[in-house]
Order: sequence, then C-alpha cells, then structure tokens
Amino acid sequence: MKILANDGISKAGELMLKDAGMEFLDIRVAQEQLSKFIQDHQVDVLLVRSATKVRKDLIDACPSLKIIGRGGVGMDNIDVEYAREKGISVINTPLASSRSVAEMVFAHFFSLARFLHEANRMMPLEGETQFNALKKSYANAIELKGKTLGVIGFGGIGKEVATMELALGMKVKLLTRTPRTETVSLHFFDGQKVDFNLTSTNDSATFLSDVDFLSINTPKTDGYLIDTPQFEMMKDGVFIVNTARGGVINEVALIDFIEEGKVAGAALDVFENEPQPELALLMNPHLSLSPHLGGNTLDAQEKIGTELATQIIELSRKI
Repeated sequence: MKILANDGISKAGELMLKDAGMEFLDIRVAQEQLSKFIQDHQVDVLLVRSATKVRKDLIDACPSLKIIGRGGVGMDNIDVEYAREKGISVINTPLASSRSVAEMVFAHFFSLARFLHEANRMMPLEGETQFNALKKSYANAIELKGKTLGVIGFGGIGKEVATMELALGMKVKLLTRTPRTETVSLHFFDGQKVDFNLTSTNDSATFLSDVDFLSINTPKTDGYLIDTPQFEMMKDGVFIVNTARGGVINEVALIDFIEEGKVAGAALDVFENEPQPELALLMNPHLSLSPHLGGNTLDAQEKIGTELATQIIELSRKI
C-alpha cells in the first residue's frame, strides 16, 4: 500500500509501516494540489492531523483511497460519514494524546492560579525596576488542592484530567450529556493502584454553581457550550481552560465576564478564529494562551504514529 502522511507522522510509526512492506511517501502536499497528487501517485492511505482537510470533493476525486487516518481525537476536518459511505475506512487515535492534553490543562491552571502567564510577560519589561511591586501584585495566588474542578466531557481526555485532579487532592465534578458512573484509576510508580468511581450529571446549573476551576474537553460542537447563561451560573472567581475546540466557548462573552470579575482568568489553547485569534484575546492580561499545543509532545506524537501504523497494518490484511 502507498501511504501519504501529509501532516507528518512519528519516525516510529513510519518505520512500522515500512517494516510491514508499505511504501511511504515522505512529502507534504499543499491542500490545493492534494487531490491531483493522490490521483497521480495512486495513494491508498492518506494520513492527516488538523491542517489538511478531507472533504467530499477530495474524496470523490481520489478513488484510490482506501484508508483515511487522523492523528488525534477530533475528526471535524474529515467528512467521515461520506468517506465511509464510499467504502473508505476512517481511523483516528482517540487515546494517544489524552495524557499530553490533560497535562496542558493543568499547565494552564497552575499558570493562572500563580499568575505565571502575566509574570512571564511583565518580568522582562519591569522586573529590573518594579520587582517588589510585581511581587505584591501577584500575592493573591491560590493552591489547587481542595478546590473543585469541573470537567465537561468524559472521554479519554476528560478521564485523564479527572485522574490528575484526584492526584492533586481536588474535588471532582463531571458534566456529560447522559449521567453515568465510570471508574478511573490512579497508578503509582511502585505498581500500586487506587480506583475511584465517578458519577457525572447532565444538570448544567448544578454542575457550574460551585466549580473553582473548569476544564472543557469535548469534541467540536454546533454551538457554544459556554455562553452568557452558563457564565451567569458560575461562582465569582472561576478559572477556565479550553483545550477542546474553538467555538465551544463564546470568546466575546468570556472577555466581558473577565472584565466584570466573574471569571478570574482563562486559558485558551484553541480559538474560534484559528489560526488568527482575535487581538482582544491576545492582548488580555487575564488570559493564558498557547497556539493549539494540547497534543503536541514527543510522547504523544510517537503514540499517535504507532497507533495509526498498527491500525493500518491490521486493515491492510482485510483489504
């Protein structure tokens, strides 16, 4: 089989595919030239991340495609059902990057709770002349232990976030479309394990009423999950992190509620207008920002590559 990893794949994944006798095309093709390239080279497998779009027109133009793979969780850049109707297998790696995204969630929460996002901006500018004033301005920091963290969405990433908050001694609240109880496990370096049974709710008002921290970990949604009514349900001083998708939170309303003091601070790894976030977001001192880095660790990339390779090798035996 001939494979084009248009948004890249880890070396480990590439070697697995080559060892299985696959032909690996080591090239990046621009979106507007992609369908012609696939046709000209009779590509069987197209692997993408978030950059490359696989829409109906490309699927129709490329009858050689047998497998479309998405390195990551969400597949909103692929017309999945249409591809499957055409007999194409569509795969992804829903668990490979979960830990990396969860750690990004807490990187932002720690940054917000200790004002590191702002201190890192201000120290180069005023650290030499206003050291004591800056120290005083960041004196109202808080610990995470004992606080309540609400998690919206309880898939692979949501479970990792919940596990990490348990390890930090935080109180867990979960919001899902349908209430359910699931077990998460804390694994320790010496082989010990502790299980926790966690039950979610679908009552937004009850869920949002007392959370100190809020993490959004859902797939792409048709509308805002967090808009003015949801902000009004929250207690004053809440911290929010969105590592899910741009468009799940109303960014204009977010800034309004930050200015009112309802939201103490927020972190955005994803944006409605990506890759050109609004200037009002980029300049707001109460926001901790990152350019869609949730799953971008060497560890996650290796797991994504090997998980994709494993699925492709298994599917190739059936095609």
